[in-house]
Parts: sequence; C-alpha cells; structure tokens
Amino acid sequence: MTEPTSLRNIAIIAHVDHGKTTLVDCLLKQSGTFRENEETADRMMDSNDLERERGITILAKTTSVVWGDTRVNIVDTPGHADFGGEVERILQMVDGAIVLVDAAEGPMPQTKFVVSKALKVGLRPIVCVNKIDKSDSRPDYVINEVFDLFADLGADDDQLDFPILYGSAKNGWMSTDPENVTDSMDALFDMVVNHVPEPAVEEGAFRMLATTISADNFLGRILTGRISAGTIKPNQTVKVLARDGSLVEQGRVSKVLAFRGLSREPIDEGFAGDIVSLSGLTKANVADTFVDPSISEPIEAQPIDPPTLSMTFRVNDSPLAGTEGKKVTSRLIWDRLLKEAEGNVALKVELSTEAEAFTVSGRGELQLAVLIETMRREGFEIGVMRPKVVMKEDEATGEKLEPIEEVVIDVDDEHTGIIVQKMNERKADMTEMKPSGAGRTRMVFHAPTRGLIGYQGELLSDTRGTAIMNRVFLEYAPYKGAIKGRHTGVLISMEQGEAVAFALWNLEDRGPMMIHPGDKVYQGMIIGEHNRDNDLEVNVMKGKKLTNVRASGTDEAVRLTPPLQMTLERSLAYIDEDELVEVTPQSIRLRKIHLDPNVRKRAAKSSSNA
Repeated sequence: MTEPTSLRNIAIIAHVDHGKTTLVDCLLKQSGTFRENEETADRMMDSNDLERERGITILAKTTSVVWGDTRVNIVDTPGHADFGGEVERILQMVDGAIVLVDAAEGPMPQTKFVVSKALKVGLRPIVCVNKIDKSDSRPDYVINEVFDLFADLGADDDQLDFPILYGSAKNGWMSTDPENVTDSMDALFDMVVNHVPEPAVEEGAFRMLATTISADNFLGRILTGRISAGTIKPNQTVKVLARDGSLVEQGRVSKVLAFRGLSREPIDEGFAGDIVSLSGLTKANVADTFVDPSISEPIEAQPIDPPTLSMTFRVNDSPLAGTEGKKVTSRLIWDRLLKEAEGNVALKVELSTEAEAFTVSGRGELQLAVLIETMRREGFEIGVMRPKVVMKEDEATGEKLEPIEEVVIDVDDEHTGIIVQKMNERKADMTEMKPSGAGRTRMVFHAPTRGLIGYQGELLSDTRGTAIMNRVFLEYAPYKGAIKGRHTGVLISMEQGEAVAFALWNLEDRGPMMIHPGDKVYQGMIIGEHNRDNDLEVNVMKGKKLTNVRASGTDEAVRLTPPLQMTLERSLAYIDEDELVEVTPQSIRLRKIHLDPNVRKRAAKSSSNA
C-alpha cells in the first residue's frame, strides 16, 4: 500500500448522544481500516469501561483513516461540559471540525459550548444532520437553528457559509440531499478532503505543543500533539518549555508513535502537520512545548476555563475502613489525585485545611463522579463530602460572585408548571420558553450552579422520567442569596452490627430505607430518609422477641419495601453539609461526618452560633 500524500486533521463536535462515536465507527469500517472478516465492537472509540457503561465519551481520542491518497486524523471529543477541558485543547491541533446535530433535537447547549471554542480558534465547520431517519426529524428547522447559533457566536462570513450533509451514522450513509439515501459515507469523506485545509506548516526546526497525556506501563509518559514545524525521529534530543518559556527538561525521544486505525504504531519520522505521540520524557506535561534545542520560544497555549465545583476527598475513617479496599492511606490517595490532575488540566488538586483531606476542583458533578468511580474500581476507599461551588470576588467592587449555568430542559407540556416552580426556588431566571414539537416544551434558565446540585433526580421524579436536562457553564454573576437544601431529615444507626429485617420492617413508617437486611451498619451511618425534617437515631439490630407460645399469624414472613438505590451520583447530590459518602470498591454508604451523637450536637451548636 502506498503512503498517503496529503493530510487532514479534523475534530468531531456534538452534544452528548448525538452520534459522534457511532459516526467514527462508520468511517473506520468504510475506509478499509479493518479486514472484511475482522470482528469489531460497537462504539470502538469508547474503549474505557466507564465510557461503555454510561454510553458517553469521557476522554478525547484520536484515530486515523486513509481515503484515496489522503490520511485523515479524526479526534472524537467528549460531549459533556464537565469534560470540556479535553475539548478546548484538542481544537488546537485540528484544522476543521464536523459539527454533528440530531435531526430532531437540533443544537443543544454542549454543541454551543464546543462550537464557540471552535469558531474562536478560526475553524470552518462542516455541519452534519444525523439521525435523519427518525420519525420526528425536522432537518430544515435544525439547519436554521445552527445558522442562528453560529451568528450568535460571532462567526465570520466564511464560517457562516458552511456545507451541509444529511444522513444516518447508524445506518452508514451521508448525502448532500436529505431525500437521496445513499449506501456509504463517500459524501462526507469527499467533503473533508475538499473543504478542510491541509495543516499549516511553519518554517524552521522542530516544534510541537502537547495537547493530551497518557501513561503506558512500558513506554512511560506519552504526550500527543500536532507537529507545527520540522520533523522528529526516535532518539532525537528535544527541549521541553513551559508556557512562560522556562525549561522543564531536556532529553531524548525514545519512540515516535502515529495513529493508524485504532492503534498507535511506531514510525521512523514524524513530519510537520501530523498528529504524533512522543515517549521518553519524564516531566513534560499538557500545554508544554517540545522544541529543537536551538529554540527558546514556546508555542502559545489556549487558557483553560477555571473549575466551578470543588469536593473534599478524605481518608475513610469509618469503623469498616480497610475491610473492602486495599488503598486506604492518605499518601496513596494524594498520589492518585496528583496523577489524575497531570493528565486532566480541568482538574485542580490542593491540600485541604483539614487533616488527611484534599480539595479537588473540577467542571461539574459528572467529572468528579467519574474520577471517584475510577478510583473505587482501582481499590481505593475514600470519604467524599458534598460538592461546593467555587466562588470568586469581583476585583473592582469586592462583591462575591458565583458560577451561573445555562440550563435547557425539554419536557412534556403538562409538567412545565412544576419545573418553573422548582427552578424558581433554586434562584433561576427563565430566559426562554417555546414549544419544541410533539407536545413538548423547551425551557431555558440561567441558574446558579449550587442550586442545580442534586436537581437531576428530583426533576425526573417530578416529570415521571420525561424531562431531559442539559447544562453548560455561562458566567460568574453576583451571589444570589441562600438556597434551601434538602427538606427531609435522615434515619441514623445508633449501633454497630448487621441490619435485621424485623427492625427495618418496624421502621418503615418512619421513611424509606437505604439498606438491605444483613448489611453491615455502624453508629452514625445513615440507613434511611426520615419523613420529617429532623434527624432520628434508630436501632436496626432489634430482633423479634421469641417465646414458646405460637399464635396464628405471628410468624408470617416479613415483607419489606425495596430500599432506595443510592448510586454514587445520587448519594453525592443527596448528602448535606454535615454528611459524607463513604466509597469503597464494594459499597457506597452515607454517614454523618461526626459519628458520635454528642460530638455531632456540639458541632451543630457551634456552627449555628458562628
């Protein structure tokens, strides 16, 4: 096979669930990347276990396909705002973007977030209307929405004159006419080759900006980026410069890897314009510049948006600590968090004011929940406190500022009233309300981030599971005042041992349970939700008093109502300021920070006086 003579670098941008990863699968299959008899999985780019389970893309990944005499490097980007730090960096190494929109839903907040970044960098997008075969598709309306979105985001005339394709990635076709159903992706390949410019190459010696980082057990640290100028070969000496121009390290590149299909393969030489991965350096990080030893100026890197949410990670100090996980010490947790912060520039890790606790700041609940889930699968035991928003201070006036998000909720018409009421309680301002077809309404709110913590579950309950909520960071605005938290108290265990079915059955009148019979409990652990607004200590180990006298009906089997399923996200959203989530490889438990009831009362008294 002859080596391709030209090159194109593109990113695929879309809202979560609009079909990015499915589209990449299709391009890989139709470009001849696999043998005819080769077995392939669905959503091949979502290689991480968590990505497959949740059906979302968390990490941006690169692949490469050959079309005719052109090699096309494709980057699959995450669709959630929480992982937007990945997207912002990726856009620096591509020359074009495919904006994928759902033929029924149209452009959603995350599309807006990433498209604004792409237009700012100067990319000229290709718009693909996907899922055209859906019964409620409305391509003309969607195209008008996309045009309005581009205009609102300040696109120039060239960017507004975007080419349009219609099709269905799942069924493997794209066409310039929605009525003309084809049997291949040829129209998209041809559009990429003709519309996306070749990579701009600068004169001079080797220069490359690192945009993503990964680790390999054999090669060590691997940094990926696009070569801006010159060439790179294995064993070549390079300097690594920080954003301010200071020297990070100097060393030899052990391997130069390029993307070929889904795998990374070693190559003899990397040329300007290509996306490659370099290994062999130990200190280099994302946003650093790899240069020839003769160069002293770094490539300018785009600043990353600041974190808006922080969470305190603590060493697990519950009575059951160390019984389920292997990694429980503060040193191991700190090292793991530092390693995560290295590869994920949207995360910030600091030592907390409390002993053996660390503050992790990120873009949103989902990003932090994915980190916690990854750590528990690796064998860590940690205690996690309620998420808090990262406040700022206005430099001019000294006023306290808080993060505001744009929230788009699609819901059946009959449930709009309850949503407006609940969002109003959360200090949200409605900016738009319009019908979105098929008996549904789309509402747009500007709401403080702290008011949205834990709202997802409540929203689904209020609307019988019919609402779809999408959020994206908007701006920092003046503090909007106190927001009322959870309306109910909790049931707290007063003893350590195993829960008994008879005791749980007797407590059912007090509120729904969160544990099963036989579960291990300890003093201060939350075992259920109280019907009233105060906390109540209960004994869940009180067995039935047995006698020699048998009466009809007294020995019936206890029938319990199934307990609440407290997933990680639901638990993080549920807990109050004086509670935390104990996360271990096998269990997720809720507990009070102070397990002893006397200490708890003293702490509550001192906080109310403060």
